[in-house]
Amino acid sequence: MVSRIIHLGKLLPVTALLALIAASGSCAPSDDMQQKKEGSVQNRGIAEVLKEHTAGIMAIEGVTGTAQGLCNGRPCIRVYVVRKTPELTTRIPASIEGYPVDVEETGEFKAL
Repeated sequence: MVSRIIHLGKLLPVTALLALIAASGSCAPSDDMQQKKEGSVQNRGIAEVLKEHTAGIMAIEGVTGTAQGLCNGRPCIRVYVVRKTPELTTRIPASIEGYPVDVEETGEFKAL
């Protein structure tokens, strides 16, 4: 019986280590880990983030609208501008609360 306890004592740490490695899936960082590393963790829903930031984005001259969208299959914030210029795109953040921002030139919107 004593030899069995010693054997399990040696086996248990190895088993735990193997279980940990199997659970991790790979050595590459997960998307969640990568987002935390880059400081782009999404804590709130995109609709709430967009609602809070739309007024500030719309205050930028040349911006005509905002919307929710998908960028590479992930939620993003779309910012519509009259004319996409380097000066304007530098005034619009690349991401807001972890959601990427896509700037799209649409021209002026006109009411029908």
